[in-house]
Amino acid sequence: MASTEGFVEADNAEAIITRIEHKSRKIESLLKQSKPVEALKTALEGSPPKTRDERCKSANWIVVHRALMAIKDVEGLLSSLDAEYYDILMKYLYRGLSTGDRPTCDQCLRIHEKLTERAGLGCILRCLADTVNTV
Repeated sequence: MASTEGFVEADNAEAIITRIEHKSRKIESLLKQSKPVEALKTALEGSPPKTRDERCKSANWIVVHRALMAIKDVEGLLSSLDAEYYDILMKYLYRGLSTGDRPTCDQCLRIHEKLTERAGLGCILRCLADTVNTV
């Protein structure tokens, strides 16, 4: 059941977690095949989940983080990533920066720099201004 605001009710959080687990298995398979760009695209699909449930957001972050950390060729990633994913990727980069984890922050900053060059400052502004679709 969806609420009037378009968010999934808390009792459907388990269904979202199940979808995230399925996505996680697909991502692990892609990473084992040395396809990190495809893994990140898969991780970003359907993100963020239309829920305010922190368990869902955390589970999805773990999946995105796993794929983000496997990226070596940032230019290759951005050239093959559809522009519709730029804003959501930027949101996850800021979530990664908020962890304070050095390797995560280093990777997020590396991608942030290249993403900003490609997508412009508007991507950052949209990400920071969007208080509804948080990751």
